[in-house]
Amino acid sequence: MSDSTGPLDRPDRPRTVLLRGGEVHSPADPFATAMVVDGGGIAWVGSEGAADSFADGVDEVVDLDGALVTPAFTDAHVHATATGLALTGLDLAGAASPAEVLDRVREHVRARPGDRVLLGHGWDASAWPGQRLPSRAELDEAAGRRPLYLTRVDVHSALVTTALLDLVPGVARLPGYAPDAALTGDAHHAVRAVAHASVTPAQRTDAQRAALRHAASRGIGTLHECAGPEISGEDDLTGLLELAAAEPGPRVHGYWAEHITSPEGARRVRELGALGAAGDLFADGSLGSHTAHLHEPYADMDHRGAGHLDAVAVAAHVAACTEAGIQAGFHAIGDAALTAVTEGVRAAAERVGLERVRAARHRVEHAEMLTGTTVAAFAELALTASVQPAFDAAWGGEEGMYARRLGRERARTLNPYAALLRAGVPLALGSDSPVTPLDPWGTLRAAAFHRTPEHRISVRAAFTAHTRGGWRAIGRDDAGVLVPGAPADYALWRTGDLVVQVPDGRIAAWSTDPRSGTPGLPDLGPDRPLPVCLRTVVGGRTVYQHPNG
Repeated sequence: MSDSTGPLDRPDRPRTVLLRGGEVHSPADPFATAMVVDGGGIAWVGSEGAADSFADGVDEVVDLDGALVTPAFTDAHVHATATGLALTGLDLAGAASPAEVLDRVREHVRARPGDRVLLGHGWDASAWPGQRLPSRAELDEAAGRRPLYLTRVDVHSALVTTALLDLVPGVARLPGYAPDAALTGDAHHAVRAVAHASVTPAQRTDAQRAALRHAASRGIGTLHECAGPEISGEDDLTGLLELAAAEPGPRVHGYWAEHITSPEGARRVRELGALGAAGDLFADGSLGSHTAHLHEPYADMDHRGAGHLDAVAVAAHVAACTEAGIQAGFHAIGDAALTAVTEGVRAAAERVGLERVRAARHRVEHAEMLTGTTVAAFAELALTASVQPAFDAAWGGEEGMYARRLGRERARTLNPYAALLRAGVPLALGSDSPVTPLDPWGTLRAAAFHRTPEHRISVRAAFTAHTRGGWRAIGRDDAGVLVPGAPADYALWRTGDLVVQVPDGRIAAWSTDPRSGTPGLPDLGPDRPLPVCLRTVVGGRTVYQHPNG
């Protein structure tokens, strides 16, 4: 791929650009090979021959050299600061044992002598021998008696050192505290607040910048930041929104997860710059940490988790948000939590009107343990399911964490994407980064090759949910697609042959029959390499360029 009229480090301003000689993924023309961008919008999509008429009237002509052009992806659920800290700090992903965690901690301690609290993320003991965690005494030794906070991969529990506990008076009396185990619940929230408070404004900005740059390098043009008082903080959200507005990079739309029941609460959400009181407003916790709220007990622990919001609280929140014209939303994973959410939203609809609730496009994050009843409720209430297919890739299957937590029969019901689509439920795909990586093509592969075959969806359906679906989730129906008039948010990819891939994994060569009307996408079979991002453009401005692109 080359630029025929100027260097790649061109000034950061929207220009008129002709891209030609590639494959343009557009419903306006399924066989388009060229596209014109005028300022911040798509001006034209069409064939190579017709592109000649534009060549003399543009600032730049880009020879795509066969590259694929797609809409930029939207990741509908991220935590930017935590993602950046994981990218730049102690990453425990893939650690295979407590000993490996302790070794990584020792190395990190040596590398960060000035940090008031040492931060790490990503451990997962579900596959460790005996699922044994490192003891607090072992962590104290490895950390050199310094404060240390290590979140589990799902961010719903954490390992900590004695020195960190000493900074949180009364923590031992809070629910979720254990003398020598991971912290959950209120104890975890209290310790997390102290750990996050240790991050300086400069460290926070550096972490956010790292996360945004990484997202751009993955062809992601828009992020939905899921912030809240129990997750990050007001300064974290407002700082991220200011950074995204000031520097070239992905767009960021923020959500603030605070329960509201009045116009004053809605005003507060707007003042923070958030689109709604949504995102990780916790109706429950997670399966990995045994804190998701279930109708029946866990298979490997004799309790049902805990619900944080009942249907009455959900109804009050949804009614207040609907009346205020902002989105409501909830984090709900367990079947009991999802029952509470859907019953509460239905009660709100009875109070303020079903059509008003449907028009508000309220959303539910994760939505893993859905039943036929709750799927039907999502469709009735027009709830957007903001889901993470990489969860199934990481923890699904006959021997995965879901099966250990729930038993194989219940585990096979999780993440039923095909049923959601059949019911007409709007889907928006994301990563919940840093829980799973920013990896849109990997996310599509996980949806198309779901570990439970009946839940698989086509790559095309997953692609729509990871592009246009994310925009629809914030109330925009005119974006996330390459058609004239849409925002010029797109990515260029080096990839193999384009195919049409269906939910059972079969593929067909991309048809050249115009009657098919189906743009091709890369073959995402498990043995195929994923596409490589060559360039990401947001609003007509290049925000990422591959070093060798």
